Amino acid sequence: MNPARVSICVYCGSRHGARPVYTEVARALGRAIGSRGWQLVYGGGKVGLMGEVADATMAAGGRVVGVIPESLQQREVGHPGLDELLVVPDMHRRKRLMAERADAFVALPGGIGTLEELYEVWTWRQLGYHAKPLALLDVAGYYADLLRFMRHTVAEGFLGAEQHDRLIVDTEPERLLLALAAQVGAGGAADLSRV
Repeated sequence: MNPARVSICVYCGSRHGARPVYTEVARALGRAIGSRGWQLVYGGGKVGLMGEVADATMAAGGRVVGVIPESLQQREVGHPGLDELLVVPDMHRRKRLMAERADAFVALPGGIGTLEELYEVWTWRQLGYHAKPLALLDVAGYYADLLRFMRHTVAEGFLGAEQHDRLIVDTEPERLLLALAAQVGAGGAADLSRV
C-alpha cells in the first residue's frame, strides 16, 4: 500500500462532548489526514465530532467519503459538502462499507456507537476477516478506564495479549497516523465478504 493514498476510517461522536479539547483534537486529526492527501471515511454526519473531522480534512486538502443510513439522511444530518456521500439502507451495510473503503481505523471520543464500531472491526480482525490496523486517539484520558478494563480482560483470560497489543493507542494525531501508516498493507487483503 502506498502511504500517500491511505484511507482512514474514523469513528467518533455525533456530539461535541463536554470538553472543548475533543473538538480541537477532532479538527487536528482531520487536518493531519487532509494535509497528507489521505482520504477520510466516516459516518457521513455534519454534526458533532463527525462534522468537525470531515470539515477539517476537506479544508486541509483531503478527500472525504461519508456513509450514512437512509434513516439518518432523512433526518437531514448528512453532510452536504462531501466528496462522496453514500446512502445505504441500514447500519449493517454502513459499517461494512466503511470497513471495506478503509485501510485503517481510528476511534476518537464518542459514545456507544463509536465503541460498538471499534469493537466490531477489532473482532473482525481477531477472527481473520481483515488485518487492517486500528487505533484509539486517547484525548485527555477519555479512554483511560476502557484501556484499564481491556488489560483486565487479558489478565482474566478472555483476550490474548497479542490481540490486545494490536490496538495502537496515542494521544497525538500526527504520531498516531504515522503508526497506522507503518502497518497499512502489512497484513494482506481483507475478506469482508464473510462478515
